[in-house]
Amino acid sequence: MWFKNLKIYRLQSGALPSIEQLEQALEKRQFQPGAANEMQSIGWISPREDSGMVYALDGQLLITMRTEAKLLPATVVNQFMQAKAREIEEQQGFKPGRKQLKEIKEQVTDDLLPKAFSQYRDTHVWLDTRNGWLVIDATSDAKCDEVLGLLAKSVDPFPVSPLYVEQSPAGAMTSWLLDDEAPANFTIDQDTDLQSTSDSGAKVRYVRQSVDVADVQKHVQSGKQVTRLALTWADRVSLVLTEGLEVRRITPLDILKEGSDLTQSDAEQFDSYFTLMTGELSRLLADLVDALGGERQPI
Repeated sequence: MWFKNLKIYRLQSGALPSIEQLEQALEKRQFQPGAANEMQSIGWISPREDSGMVYALDGQLLITMRTEAKLLPATVVNQFMQAKAREIEEQQGFKPGRKQLKEIKEQVTDDLLPKAFSQYRDTHVWLDTRNGWLVIDATSDAKCDEVLGLLAKSVDPFPVSPLYVEQSPAGAMTSWLLDDEAPANFTIDQDTDLQSTSDSGAKVRYVRQSVDVADVQKHVQSGKQVTRLALTWADRVSLVLTEGLEVRRITPLDILKEGSDLTQSDAEQFDSYFTLMTGELSRLLADLVDALGGERQPI
């Protein structure tokens, strides 16, 4: 169990509900499959088959949101809508207007929804009550808004806020490349994106290729800054940091896999991996905040 991506938020520890209170709150919004005419349904599920709605281990909590989305391609809807519009045109002697076409489309969608396939996606959320982190394993802002929105409906108010740092990630990453020096406990890897800050939006991408300081200087002089940078933390975890303070492509390195005990049961392995992940990532996040000048309190 390793998160692949980190959307990072701050927990206000003093206002956190107890595990029992959180469990009860999530149970009230437990996932239920959507009705035949619903495009989407969301709710909480157990992170592990033998756990409740909250999986808890030494102050580290894991909760999971499930999303059911009906697969109804726009091309299919339009195909049926056009066929229905032609049928109505023959009946009434003239083409349907814009308002009538909208009504036809809504009716066609309602008729097709019960026949649509469902796609299920689970989004994991890690709550580090010891260090005050809330981390969502997602890359999409919309998905994070869904999670935070459901949390707010489940626990009102839910004590979470954005993470603010003193240095912008783009400015800091650009400085690291210009100085050819990574911050403490990090090394710079070979994937880099630079983008112009002007309206042109010009981009340069280096893939599996180191960037010379001279090249970085030329790009910065032309108005570009680093927007994505591959890093390795403590020789233990590789990652990509973005200008939006997102951590992507999390990969535990071999040194973290050496101690794996294949004789453990599935439940014991889950506990071990979760303990390992939360321990490593909580230290990684602390070092990352330090590398970006420390945490800044919102104004």
